[in-house]
Amino acid sequence: MAILDVFDVSGSGMAAQTLRLNTTASNIANAESVAANPEDTYRARYPVFQASLTDALDGGQASSAVQVPGIIESDKPLNVRYEPDHPYANDDGYVTYPNVSVVEEMANMISASRSFQMNVEVLNTAKSLAERVLSLGQ
Repeated sequence: MAILDVFDVSGSGMAAQTLRLNTTASNIANAESVAANPEDTYRARYPVFQASLTDALDGGQASSAVQVPGIIESDKPLNVRYEPDHPYANDDGYVTYPNVSVVEEMANMISASRSFQMNVEVLNTAKSLAERVLSLGQ
């Protein structure tokens, strides 16, 4: 792997973690949203990460990156609460809330933030090494 490939790998990792942070923020923002119909109730969303390995044409070296092939909806059951006075309550008095756990989402946000920070550290280290290599010729 060439030194410049590190920038691509780290950049793709940062982009993936940014998407992860955005979906987590969306989940937290919709944690208490309700809909009149349970089928329309928000469901937690999570990005799917995939390692992408590409062959370089010039030297046969492989380079890898992070790709996001899609975002999936959680299949956990929706939260049902007994609130007979709520305008969206069904005939039995139950309201359907999203299947979002704010505690899990906050842990996910911390993890994504730390992963982003680690990718920044990799990027800074690669930049520092590239600068040192350039200074060797002086």
